[in-house]
Amino acid sequence: MWRIAVCVATFDFSLIQDDLLLVEDRLRDVAHVDVPGLAGILEQLLQSGGKRLRPALVLLAARFHDYDRQQAVSVAAAVETLHTATLVHDDLIDNSLLRRGNPTLNSAYQSGIVVLVGDYLFGKSAELASQSKNIDLGELFARTVAVICSGELRSLLDGKRWTLTREEYRERIYAKTASLFATCCESGAIVGQATAEERMLLRAYGRYLGMAFQIADDILDFVGSEETLGKPVGSDLRQGTITLPAIIYIDRHRNDPIVRKAMANGDEGTKSELIERIRSSDAITEAYAEAHSFARQAKESLAGFPDLPCRQVMMALADFVVERKT
Repeated sequence: MWRIAVCVATFDFSLIQDDLLLVEDRLRDVAHVDVPGLAGILEQLLQSGGKRLRPALVLLAARFHDYDRQQAVSVAAAVETLHTATLVHDDLIDNSLLRRGNPTLNSAYQSGIVVLVGDYLFGKSAELASQSKNIDLGELFARTVAVICSGELRSLLDGKRWTLTREEYRERIYAKTASLFATCCESGAIVGQATAEERMLLRAYGRYLGMAFQIADDILDFVGSEETLGKPVGSDLRQGTITLPAIIYIDRHRNDPIVRKAMANGDEGTKSELIERIRSSDAITEAYAEAHSFARQAKESLAGFPDLPCRQVMMALADFVVERKT
């Protein structure tokens, strides 16, 4: 049975719940294919997507003006399908066997199948976006896919570096996460026929929200529990992915023997010790301060919009993405 996801953890999306249910219907259609075996794979992927934050952003941004509901639903389903495609490829690239405690696709299928499933979802995303028959939306989606893929390629070609700078980190999380958040909000503005200025302000909201969201996610990788994370604490660092809390701590403790040993390809015990030191350091507080700064910028982007229910939800969401525990 298809499981309906209509909220981000405990965040209240009741304002757009009816539209989100229509998005679920559209995603169910994506999973209806005639290829033996593929339908089950797609249903498993799309119904376990969980948060549905990205479709929600499309629907909220569209509500500042009169909007075509069916067009908004198609675009919202398109961004969720695109997001799912990126997760499929990310798990394969990282050789991840679990995501949020659940088996990934590449834990059960050979890499060729996983790649093609991801490619299929990219194609379905473009098909859903094209249903709007809006050239701007088509161009926006194409640019976003290019940004996401080029960012992933840059990270892979750059290798696992312990000397990542804050600016390089911000560039990475923009490509990985914030670029799609920005596209969600801008595409909602396009559907709502917003002005050019409103479109750019909503895009800015999405970008800043995405930056705050990813920084908070990277902090949770250190301070969360294995039960809530669905993976070992500090998984990113264990795999050689350096995020903001580690960047801050390493920059301040370069002569720490544990840091130097970890940077020299230390063993699992060394990495575990470094993770514990980061968890209990002020690097966590400083990283949270940066996340809150991006959340404030997101809210400031909405300052000129009327105080409609959609704006109130988006303002509250900016705080929630930083304060969430999962």
